[in-house]
Amino acid sequence: MKKTALITGATSGIGRATAHEFAKHGINLVLCGRRQQRLDSVKKALSRETDVYTLNFDVRDKQNTFEAIDSLPEQFRNIDILINNAGNAHGLDPIENGSIEDWDAMMDINVKGLLYVSKAIIPGMTERKLGHIINIGSSAGKEVYPKGNVYCASKHAVLAITEGMRIDLNPYGIKVSAINPGLVETEFSQVRFKGGSQADNVYKGYKALQPEDVAEAIYFAVSRPPHVNIADILMFCTAQANSTIVKKS
Repeated sequence: MKKTALITGATSGIGRATAHEFAKHGINLVLCGRRQQRLDSVKKALSRETDVYTLNFDVRDKQNTFEAIDSLPEQFRNIDILINNAGNAHGLDPIENGSIEDWDAMMDINVKGLLYVSKAIIPGMTERKLGHIINIGSSAGKEVYPKGNVYCASKHAVLAITEGMRIDLNPYGIKVSAINPGLVETEFSQVRFKGGSQADNVYKGYKALQPEDVAEAIYFAVSRPPHVNIADILMFCTAQANSTIVKKS
């Protein structure tokens, strides 16, 4: 029987790459994002390989999140795999100069949005005693770096939530995993630095991880046999040693 995966932040980067990777393996898809035009584009590209349904909502909006997921048609209601991928980073400022708006955006999406989506999906998994939740964290959830303060805090929260989920959902046989990438070449830097030269220079002088690299790790985790749970993956590109050391040419 084909599995169904719900992916947040599916319109770009790791989310979109994961949708493509899952489609190759015949997993039905519920793709979630804020940009309907992009959702339509991904759906068109993948519908030849698998069944695809799209939901247009912002994970920051609690009511819209629950209404959107509750609106799923019968064919897509039983979610076997949840990929909590929607996330963001805003600014790279020392704490004393940080923007409260940036802080709110990171906590609302990276932490509260993940919780809202999980809250909507978990009851179905516990009822069926079946499911796999993968939360996309970051190397920033493993260590704190200068000017990373609130972003690092949000990703440390993701890791703590993941570990808490794994404990609480253990009696139901639900797998819970964290995938924590370092530098991945996506729209991430454009969002964090609001475009401009600083954003353009983030990935110069070395080969960063590509979204497809992370997507393959995600599929590896979900494709293990029932008795195996890949609890936690930390992955860097070869040029990166930790959050602050990157070998550039």
